[in-house]
Amino acid sequence: MSIGMQAIVTVPLKGTVVKPTDQRILYTGRVSFTNPERPAWNFPGVQIIAAFEGTSLRMMAKPRSGYFMAQIDQAEPFKVAFCGERDSVVTLATALPYGRHTVRLMYVIEGYEFYPEFWGFVLDKGCSLADPPALPSRKIEFIGNSITCGYGNEGLKKEEHFDYATENHYYSYASIAARSLEAQHWVVARSGIGAYRNYNGPKTGNPESHMPVQYEYVGYAWKPELRSEASFLKEKWDFNRYQPDVVCINLGTNDLSTNNYDLKLLKKGYQKLLKMVRQHNPKAKIVFLTGSMLYNQELQQAKQLLDEVATEAQKAGDKEVYRFDMSPIAGNEWYGNDWHPNVYQDEKMAAELTAYLRTLMQWF
Repeated sequence: MSIGMQAIVTVPLKGTVVKPTDQRILYTGRVSFTNPERPAWNFPGVQIIAAFEGTSLRMMAKPRSGYFMAQIDQAEPFKVAFCGERDSVVTLATALPYGRHTVRLMYVIEGYEFYPEFWGFVLDKGCSLADPPALPSRKIEFIGNSITCGYGNEGLKKEEHFDYATENHYYSYASIAARSLEAQHWVVARSGIGAYRNYNGPKTGNPESHMPVQYEYVGYAWKPELRSEASFLKEKWDFNRYQPDVVCINLGTNDLSTNNYDLKLLKKGYQKLLKMVRQHNPKAKIVFLTGSMLYNQELQQAKQLLDEVATEAQKAGDKEVYRFDMSPIAGNEWYGNDWHPNVYQDEKMAAELTAYLRTLMQWF
């Protein structure tokens, strides 16, 4: 079934319509509830989790919201697309054994061009939601760029360029590591963003749109003037809604990606971000990462700066700042689109990071 944005309000749907405001729906990630009937976001990794009764499930979303990964019970996850101008209802399951089932949805692309919204579920007639499963008690936050987003990781060649169809955060190192550790993971990440300078930005940096600015907001606006496009982009994030046990920061690739950078400004950018993250997450361990798209001189520069930032923070009294390096891409078989890691490289990075965090956090 495919209906238009207005039709979803005026045309009756067969079955029981569950609104996004139902208290039995769980949301994770930076979601705006300014309009509770239309929860909105644009960072990847946002999840919608619910338990439902019956034999079928349909999902409603704003047309052209983009791509989700869906999992019903313990079955293999599959990709769901809201890509057409009139696609607002998608069937997630049919002919299930009658009873209670669980659905887990994850938004797996960057939604800065789509402004995705969740509009609710449609169940079998007479059925309802049940109490949802408990969320994991372990909590991780990932702050990053395209690598954390999963840019191009389903692509087959490094020479092929970006397509939303080949970006899948579900298979990113961050998402895989979180599942391995049985932890929630919330994401603040955008392709091209830096700690002080975005991709190919001026040597003086991008103070209007780098991560120390964007970290404060519910959503991401690539340019400040675009904050008027959707109200939630102007909304400051309430950090009380999620206090992670550990924050992983993977930035620097874009700052160093073209030969027009200033190492002193980059270090100041790292320090500014660290101060901000610590202010909002006073009890969290903070881990600065590298991996996996820097090589040679730039990789050594990033490692040295991050080592200095962590060491200086510890000497200044913050004993919970750490460092970890994931493996750089080491051959064509590990590349996705635009020289980014593919899912195999993501799995490799996730294994490395999982082992490190398991020991650091004593998550055995």
